[in-house]
Amino acid sequence: MEALFAAAIGVLAACGIYLVLRARTFSVVLGLALLTYAVTLFLLGMGRLTTGKPPIIAPGAQYADPLPQALVLTAIVIGFAMTAFIMVLALRSRALRGSDHVDGDEPADPSSAVPGQPPEPERPEDAERARSASPSTAPPTGPSTAPSTAPSPASEEAR
Repeated sequence: MEALFAAAIGVLAACGIYLVLRARTFSVVLGLALLTYAVTLFLLGMGRLTTGKPPIIAPGAQYADPLPQALVLTAIVIGFAMTAFIMVLALRSRALRGSDHVDGDEPADPSSAVPGQPPEPERPEDAERARSASPSTAPPTGPSTAPSTAPSPASEEAR
C-alpha cells in the first residue's frame, strides 16, 4: 500500500514539474495544481496510513493522528485559492498581451519562415506593430518635406 501511495505521489510530482516547465500559462497552472495534489498526498501520508482507527482515544491505544488531516484540509484550501489567483493572472496576461505564452511573445516558427524575411504575424494588430517598428523600404507616397536636389522652375526664373 505504501509503495503504491509513494508511486502516486511521485507520478503527480513528476507530471506537475513537467507541466510547470512548459511555455503556456494553462500548462503552468495545471502543473502547479498537480504539485499541490502531490504535496497534499505527501502530508496525508506523513500521518501514517491507518484505516478504521478512531482519531483520538485513551492513552496507549492506537489512533489516527489528526494533525496531518488538519494540515491536508488547510493545504486544500490554500491550493484552491492559489489556483484561482494564478488563473486570474493568466487570463489577465492573455488579455493584455494577446498570447498565453509565459514570456508574452510567441516563438518564431522556423518551418514557415522565408530566409531573409520576418515571419508573417497571425493577427492584424501584430502586423500593424511590425510595420510601425521596422523601417520602411518603399518610397513615401505622400508629399515629401525633404529638400529636393533638382532645381525647381521657380528658382531658374529667379536667377
